[in-house]
Amino acid sequence: MWTARGPFRRDRWSSEDEEAAGPSQALSPLLSDDSTRVPLGKSKDYINASYIRIVNCGEEYFYIATQGPLLSTIDDFWQMVLENNSNVIAMITREIEGGIIKCYHYWPISLKKPLELKHFRVFLENYQILQYFIIRMFQVVEKSTGTSHSVKQLQFTKWPDHGTPASADSFIKYIRYARKSHLTGPMVVHCSAGIGRTGVFLCVDVVFCAIVKNCSFNIMDIVAQMREQRSGMVQTKEQYHFCYDIVLEVLRKLLTLD
Repeated sequence: MWTARGPFRRDRWSSEDEEAAGPSQALSPLLSDDSTRVPLGKSKDYINASYIRIVNCGEEYFYIATQGPLLSTIDDFWQMVLENNSNVIAMITREIEGGIIKCYHYWPISLKKPLELKHFRVFLENYQILQYFIIRMFQVVEKSTGTSHSVKQLQFTKWPDHGTPASADSFIKYIRYARKSHLTGPMVVHCSAGIGRTGVFLCVDVVFCAIVKNCSFNIMDIVAQMREQRSGMVQTKEQYHFCYDIVLEVLRKLLTLD
């Protein structure tokens, strides 16, 4: 078990907890923090999602880190996306890994037939399968008002069942494309539990932005900020090391260009 003091303390989580758990498994109560949780509707109903604000070099980066939708929370998930005016969903898991359901299919399979939910109708307008991730464009219509919202989903498909991707370069390209695609609202990021791979994505995205702006950054501080808002972000030692591996790869390429 990976343990550390302060914001890095981990309770009741082994290094493989998120990898082994499907989305239907109950998650640690430490994941729920009323000060950062994302409320739904006027009644402020609960969804397993947290607002994450990371400050670096005087600039704030704003995300929603969330559990992959359950079969019973697909409608809630889309409500959250629309209420926050988010135009990008970064999905860092396959639906099934190692024979275990990691995330329920919350979008339509066919271009011809929309996904009919209680409050929403989701249309798949087009998609593109790339080497490391899939791009899907959705049009989400709220049935009661007819309001329509465009959403781009980016599903990273090369994270292995355990551990971290063999190629840092593939994840670098994925994160850069997600940042380039982001236009409105907080970027919605999820894996299965919404803490491990999700935390890696958020950390590296902030660091990439700092590098582009020639600003300083501290990976430990970034992870600590995330963990104060949602417990367990960057869940395993391997994931934490992977954050450094990715950043080193980017910096090496910049030195090569020089």
